[in-house]
Amino acid sequence: MNDTVHDDDELTPLHPNYVKVLRIGWLVATVPFIIGAGVLESAGLLPIGSFLIPVLLLAAFLLIRVPLRRYHARGYQLGEERLRVVRGLLFRSDTVVPFSRVQHIDVNRGPLERFYGLSTLVLHTAGNHNASVSLPGLAAGDAVEMREMIRAHVRRESL
Repeated sequence: MNDTVHDDDELTPLHPNYVKVLRIGWLVATVPFIIGAGVLESAGLLPIGSFLIPVLLLAAFLLIRVPLRRYHARGYQLGEERLRVVRGLLFRSDTVVPFSRVQHIDVNRGPLERFYGLSTLVLHTAGNHNASVSLPGLAAGDAVEMREMIRAHVRRESL
């Protein structure tokens, strides 16, 4: 297999449930602002709706559009010798992790990820710069398969 990296190579998208997890995270982040806007309006200092409505519209935009954009801005490529992880909207990051540099591998699952059947694959590598590379939004079974495939490759390299 040709392991050279090209910008036009097809990326594997993350699991669609990752959008739901991102939306819940944005919801948690916007709730304090909505509550604050409601408190300001209930104090009677501003006309009704002058502060709460724009905050609600902004929160709706953040909940609908931003998670979709973040989902579409991420992807990965699993080769025979390396994992490529691409992420970022404004600041694109294209990280290639050669399996020969992998020290250990984690599969993490938080409560929301477990609920939606997702996992985060984390590769820990030798060195300081980008010593850990995370790939969230994988189906739980896919993350375990990837971990075992990479682990088998690392074992072959160490023999």
